[in-house]
Amino acid sequence: MISFLISIVALVLGYLIYGRIVERNFGPDDRETPAIALADGVDNVVMPTWKIFMIQFLNIAGTGPIFGAIMGMWFGPAAYLWIVFGCIFAGAVHDYMVGMLSERNNGSGLPGIVKLYMGKPAYAVLLVFSVILLVIVGVVFVYSPALLLGGMCGGTNAVILAWIVVIFCYFLVATLMPIDKIIGRFYPIFAISLLFMAVALMVVLIFKFPALPEIWDIGNMDSWYTRQTEGGTDLLGVVAYLQKNPLFPCLFITIACGAISGFHATQSPLMARCIAKERLGRPIFYGAMITEGVVALIWAVVSSYFFYYGGWREVASEETVTAFLNQVDGGKTLIQYFTAPQVVNLVCTGWLGIFGGILAILGVVAAPITSGDTAFRSARLILAETLQVDQRKKINRLLIAIPMFALSILLLWWQIQDADGFNKLWQYFGWSNQSLATFALWTATVYLVRKKRNYWMTLVPAVFMTVICTVFAVISPIMMNCDVQTAPAVSAVAAVVGLVWFFVWRSRYLKKEKELEQMKESK
Repeated sequence: MISFLISIVALVLGYLIYGRIVERNFGPDDRETPAIALADGVDNVVMPTWKIFMIQFLNIAGTGPIFGAIMGMWFGPAAYLWIVFGCIFAGAVHDYMVGMLSERNNGSGLPGIVKLYMGKPAYAVLLVFSVILLVIVGVVFVYSPALLLGGMCGGTNAVILAWIVVIFCYFLVATLMPIDKIIGRFYPIFAISLLFMAVALMVVLIFKFPALPEIWDIGNMDSWYTRQTEGGTDLLGVVAYLQKNPLFPCLFITIACGAISGFHATQSPLMARCIAKERLGRPIFYGAMITEGVVALIWAVVSSYFFYYGGWREVASEETVTAFLNQVDGGKTLIQYFTAPQVVNLVCTGWLGIFGGILAILGVVAAPITSGDTAFRSARLILAETLQVDQRKKINRLLIAIPMFALSILLLWWQIQDADGFNKLWQYFGWSNQSLATFALWTATVYLVRKKRNYWMTLVPAVFMTVICTVFAVISPIMMNCDVQTAPAVSAVAAVVGLVWFFVWRSRYLKKEKELEQMKESK
C-alpha cells in the first residue's frame, strides 16, 4: 500500500510539474479553435470544459485501466512503475500532443496529422492501420458487454445475439447523431460513476491497508507466489504465466490505457473539435490521462489484494471458493479461474454492496460500450476527412457508416466462430494499439523539431515504444513466435534503427532549412 500512495502522489506532481513543462514547450495561444472557427453543429461544437473532460476521460478509459491493470498486476509491483512513469512521460504527453496538433489543424484525425508531418507513405499506412484498429475496438467492445448482459438474462446464445444487435443499433445511432446529443448528455454521467467507483474502492483499501507486494519487492516475489497454496499446490499460477509471457515486453502491452494507448490518439481529436480555448488542452488531454492513471493504480492494488493477499477468499461466496478449490488439482489457477470482469464484480459487490454492483455494471458494461461507439465515430471522421465527404448531411454519414459496420459484423462473426477468437483479437488489438501510439509519438517528435522546440520529451517514449512493439511482434505466439532469448538483441536493433533514422532525417531537415534561409537572405 505504501507504493500505491507514493504512486498517487507522483501522478499528481507529474500533472502539476511535468504537465506544465509539456504545455510550455508546445506553446498554446489565443487563436480560434475548430469548435468556433469551423462550427457545424455535428462534430465541431463548443461544450463546457468539465463536460469535455468527462467525455475525454470516459472515451480513453473504457475498461482499459480496469481490466489491463488487473491483469498487469500479475507481473508484480513493476506495474506501479509502468503506470506512473508511462502516464507522466509517455501517455499524457502523447494525448496532449495529439489533441493539440489536431486542434491546430482544424480538428484533423491522426492520419491527417501524420500526412502533414510525416508524409504520404506514413499516412497511407496509418490510415489503414487506424481504421482497422477502430473497427477492432468496436467489435471487442460489442462482444464483451453482450456476454455479460446475456449472462444476466439467461445466458443463451439467442439472448447474447439479441444484446449484440441492441448494442450495434446503439452504436449506429450514436455514430450518426451530433456529438452533443448523446455523447455530450450521457457520457459525463458514466464518467462520474466510473470515478466514484474508483474513489470508493480507494477509501476501502486505505481503511483496510493490507500488506501487499511493494516496489522494493521487485525481483524477490517468491514469498508472495507461495502464499497462495493449498496442500502444496500452487493456486496463484503467476510463475507459469510469466514463463510464457515475459515481463518485457508483455507488461507494456497488457497495461495500455493505464499508461499509454494509441487508441487515445483517435479519441483526442474528437474533443479537440469541442474546446473553446487552446489553454484548456492541459487539463483536458494531459489531465484526463493522469486521471486514468489514478484509476489504473487503484485497480492494480485491488488486483494485488485479490490475488496476492488472498482477498478472493473474502469477497467470493463460500460456494465459489469451494468450487475453485475442488477443481484446482489439474484444473485452473486463480488467475485463470477469476477473469478480470469477475474480479470487478466480486470486489464491487463484496465491498460496496448493491450500489457497488450497479457501479460494477456501469464499469464493465457501459464503459466498453461508450468506447466502442466513439471508436466508430472516430473511424467515420477519419474516412470522411480522407474522402473529403461533408458530414453535415445524414445521408453522407450513412454512406460511410454502413460499410464500416458491415466490416465489423464480419469480424465479429469470425470472432464468435473461432473458439479462441476473442483472445486472439484482444492480443492483436493490444499490439496494434501500442503501434499506433508509436506512430503518434514519432509524429509529435517531427513536429517539435520543425517548430524548434524540445523534442526529447517525445523522442524518448517514441524509441521505447518502438522497441516494445518490435519485440512483442518477434516473440509473440500469435505473430512471429521467435525464441524469447532473442528479445535483448531485437531491442537493441529496434532502438538503434529508430534513433539512426530520426537523426539522419533531422540532419537533412535542418540542412534544408538552412539553405532556404540563405536563399531568402540572398534575395
